[in-house]
Parts: sequence; structure tokens; C-alpha cells
Amino acid sequence: MPISTRVSLIRESPGTFELATVELDDPRQGEITVKLAATGLCHSDDHIAKNDLPPSKLPLVGGHEGAGVVTAVGPHTPGFEVGDHVVFSFLAACGRCEFCSRGMSNLCDLGSTIMSGGRPDEPGSYRMSENGVAVGQAMGISTFSEYTTASVNSVVKIDKSIPLKVAALLGCAVPTGWGAAVNSANISPGAVVIVMGIGGIGSAAVQGSVYAGARAVIAVDPVEFKREKALEFGATHAFADIDEATAFAKSITNGQGADATIVSVGVLKPEYVGQAMASIRKAGTVVVPALGNARDVGVPIRMSDVTLFQKRLQGSLYGQSNPGFNIPNLLRMYQDGKLKLDEMVTNTYELGDVAQAYEDMHAGKNIRAMVVFD
Repeated sequence: MPISTRVSLIRESPGTFELATVELDDPRQGEITVKLAATGLCHSDDHIAKNDLPPSKLPLVGGHEGAGVVTAVGPHTPGFEVGDHVVFSFLAACGRCEFCSRGMSNLCDLGSTIMSGGRPDEPGSYRMSENGVAVGQAMGISTFSEYTTASVNSVVKIDKSIPLKVAALLGCAVPTGWGAAVNSANISPGAVVIVMGIGGIGSAAVQGSVYAGARAVIAVDPVEFKREKALEFGATHAFADIDEATAFAKSITNGQGADATIVSVGVLKPEYVGQAMASIRKAGTVVVPALGNARDVGVPIRMSDVTLFQKRLQGSLYGQSNPGFNIPNLLRMYQDGKLKLDEMVTNTYELGDVAQAYEDMHAGKNIRAMVVFD
């Protein structure tokens, strides 16, 4: 039988997240229902609310970075049972398409429906409703909800001994930032790395850079609190702006610049990519996991930097991760004390305070805000 669940949703875009109650359908074949334990407040949901990333379906229940406990399993759905602990992956992975077969499940064909608000494999099919009107689910999962029904392609089962509050971070921020450093930038021992923006993704990128063996990890953020946190996560230096960071990187590389710069700012602007390209050495790499207005076109890059200096601009979706492998693996690293997750959660909120949490994010008060459910 369908159940009622409290959610945080937007009714228009641009709009503001508000508390509401919706009806949630039972899981069908290939689906499960999950009681959320915690959900991170990623900037991407704010981009949807601001209409930087226009949603296809409104109203829309937000949230795409969460973890919880399975309460129901759809018929003929092997591999899951009531009581399992799971982390949501905001990108569904079918395991069968060309890109999944290539080991690039972050680029699974199901990603084409990510903004539809419906099922990953059936964009016009919805599992939430309000007064008989269909309600969309962000990324097909909607973790700003006490309960949610999702495709098994969008969840990864985890060890029950891991606290769900920190496991939630593996749904987006940590694989994205860590992978931007380890997978996309291909950082090697002795490298010099700049990380622009120290939020959830940036703090994970700092840790990934340290783990990969960088000799200098230079954090850039205008907020002093975030610079201080970056040093706790392993950054060797921290500056308020990219020009200072670039000058320092050149001072320790015989004038060459950083081996890699990771652009993990909250709101991506074309000029930030241009600044990052100016900060790297010949044959260096700029990695961009950040998001901004999807309509922005053009980046101020000197074409000679591309041709004559072989500089590389690399996009990074979900840190080029394969969630089925990377989520459990990163959690094992957390258990071994090699990955700081608890320290990333700077403030916790109730479900009705999502809008306030995003105001605090814009004010620079959080590395990662978290809604913790009862």
C-alpha cells in the first residue's frame, strides 16, 4: 500500500525548498523502498532550485546524496532484502550499456534521464504524488524525503557496520571530489595540485590528492573557515584567491605552475576555468567537476595554451567513478582511517530546514550540511 512521507520540494524553478507531504508508491519490479537516515545538501539541488539546471518535472522533491535502510523490495527483485543498508548513487548504472561495459558506469546511458524526475529507464513514470498530481524525484531518487522508492540501478548495498550519516556522503560529494583527483587528474607522487573551492567536493579532492602522493596541495577559497578546514584535510597551503595560489605554485616549480588544478567551486563560471588553465604547467591538466548555469557558453582560454603547451581540460562527472565498486571501496578506506568523512559534516539540519541550510551554504558556513532523519 502507498504510504505518506514528508519531503522537501520545490514547486517552481527558480523557487525555494519547502516542507510538504506526498504519497509514495510501493516498489515495483527492480525497485526498493528506503527509509532515509541522512542526506547531504549538495549544491546541485540548489542549482535546480535556482534554475541553473532546469528540471523537467515540477513539483520536484530534491536530494540525491543519501543513505538509509531498505523497508520494502519489489517483486522479482533479487539481491536486496528488508533491512539492507544502502547508499544512493545519483547516477543510475544499468551494467549493460556500452559505457558500463567499458567500465565507465558514471556515463551510463540511463544518465540521459537524470533531470526527468521519473524512473531512470522510464522517464514518464513517477512514484510520488500530491493530491493525485505526479511529483518528480530529483535524479530519480529524491533523498529529501523520509522514505523514497528508487530503482536498484540507483543504489549500492553497504556494510551495516558503517554509520549511515557518513555513508550518505558517498552518494555524490566524496566519489566526485576524490575521483576528480585520483581518476581525472591522474595525480602522481610528487605532484603539485591546486584545488579551487573547499566544499564537499573540494575537501574530498584535497584528500584524494594527498592519498595519491602530491607533495603540495594548495587549497583556494575566499572563506577563512574553509581554508582552515582544507589544512585539516591535508592541504599543505591555503590561499584566498587563485592568483595567490598560482604565484605560489610557480614559486615551487621553477616557474612552471601546478601539475593539475581541480575546479570544485560551488557555482562554476567560465572565467574560473580560464584562471585554472593559467595556473598549470605545460602538459598540465585542469579538471572540472563543478557545475554552474547550464546555459553558459564559452571559456576564456588562450588557444596557444592548448596547442603549444599541451594543456588539457578534463570534465569529470561523478569523479569518473564506478559507484558499485568505488562506494564500498571508499567506505573501507574510511574504516581503515585513510579517509575523513565525519569531519566533512559541519552542520546538521531537520528536513524542514533545507532552505535555511542552503542559505548557510551560500554564507560559507558549511563544508557539507546534512539532514539527519529520526
